[in-house]
Amino acid sequence: MKLTLALLRRDLLLALRHGSDTLAVLLFFLLAAALFPLAIGPEPQTLGRLAPGILWVCALLSALLPLERLFAADFEDGTLDQLMLSGLPPSLVALTKAAGHWVVTGLPLLLAAGPVALMLRMPEEGIPVLLAGLLPGTMILSLLGTTGAAMIIGARRGGVLLPLLVLPLAAPVLIFGVSAVDATTGGQTAQPHLLLLAALLAIALPFCPLAAGAALRAAVE
Repeated sequence: MKLTLALLRRDLLLALRHGSDTLAVLLFFLLAAALFPLAIGPEPQTLGRLAPGILWVCALLSALLPLERLFAADFEDGTLDQLMLSGLPPSLVALTKAAGHWVVTGLPLLLAAGPVALMLRMPEEGIPVLLAGLLPGTMILSLLGTTGAAMIIGARRGGVLLPLLVLPLAAPVLIFGVSAVDATTGGQTAQPHLLLLAALLAIALPFCPLAAGAALRAAVE
């Protein structure tokens, strides 16, 4: 546990020293969401109807931005080899990396989603459901992204391969997250969709670190 906390603390300190990465994620999220009113027009009803999909797509794409470098620096300077020899299971190393990614990427996106939803004229009753869906949704994206980042270690065009690996797997998260908000604004209950998101998180939580750990072990060997 001490080694795990030390690794998480190290990743968070490195993220604070390179705060431009988190800032870039937030700016991309805000700018991408702000482009949609320019493209489809400022009509409130149209924006409000499309806002859940816009926010989820922007959050998904924003979460992908820092993933290519998640393991790259550790692989290049030999830190990854030391982590594999530290006694920590590779799956636990991957889970810690995913937790660090969520803290510096998913959590800021979650905090920014509410104001952006208001900007896009989303109905107020849908905003709490949007945030309730983004909480497990961003965690799943971090787990999937960490797995994808582990698989492309050492690959030449990793930045091209990573979205091709992660985006298809993230499609169910996008569908259930948007459907939860649409159900609420349509006068129905969002509980089934939120429970499906929680079920996806329960599946990803054990399996993604195991897959990422196997990829890390293969990369250092």
